[in-house]
Amino acid sequence: MNEIPNSASVGDTAVMLSGVSKCYGNTVAVRDLSLEIPRGELFAFLGPNGAGKTTTIKMIVGLLKPNKGVVRVCGHPIGANGLAAKAQLAYVPDQPFIYEKLTGREFLYFVAEMYRLDTKTRDRRLKSLVTALDIGEFLDQLTETYSHGMKQKVVLAAAMLHDPALLVIDEPMVGLDPRTVRAVRKIFSEHTRNGGSVFMSTHTLDIAEALADRIGIIHRGKLIAIGTLDELRSEARREHSLEEIFLQLTEDDDG
Repeated sequence: MNEIPNSASVGDTAVMLSGVSKCYGNTVAVRDLSLEIPRGELFAFLGPNGAGKTTTIKMIVGLLKPNKGVVRVCGHPIGANGLAAKAQLAYVPDQPFIYEKLTGREFLYFVAEMYRLDTKTRDRRLKSLVTALDIGEFLDQLTETYSHGMKQKVVLAAAMLHDPALLVIDEPMVGLDPRTVRAVRKIFSEHTRNGGSVFMSTHTLDIAEALADRIGIIHRGKLIAIGTLDELRSEARREHSLEEIFLQLTEDDDG
């Protein structure tokens, strides 16, 4: 089988949302959201609880269908026939899921088969990820014995195994020790430097401040601010931390 194309074969835009809205009954979770993430960018998506972050993420990865608008990944529309788009992305939710009757290695081999990686490519990439994330010690144990942090590391390895053009990740540092946080930051940096993109949702504002090329803030379903940290400082009329900027923008917005 041929390997599914990776980030080297896609255009300049990793993900584009055009006029996207999502409703649950009479409740509008996301309202007329337009957003474009280029290749090579780490984008941090911030917002209070219930702002629409998770709904947006689920529309990007194809788990939810928007009521209005279009989502494209690497130029391919996400939808009923979104296999070409989904082949270009990887998704790591805030609660990692692994088949508990498999070892970590068996799970990673299973993921590699889904993405049609040949054995040589799989083993080369896996060796690098095992070293970077320090998972070799428990990789051959059943995943039902894993802690949250161990699961998070294996799921991240699975996500990076096929070198996705777009990595969508929700709360990437939850449950990770400081050494692993440093390793994950390095993985993200290398991935974007090599032309991949990262769409990261987080409540950990110092992580967003340290890593993100651009930051978007969603509040009550609307994108209320987007830009570099300096641009957000200018908009918020403050030269202080991202936390202070975030609080001012979300408190001042009337929806």
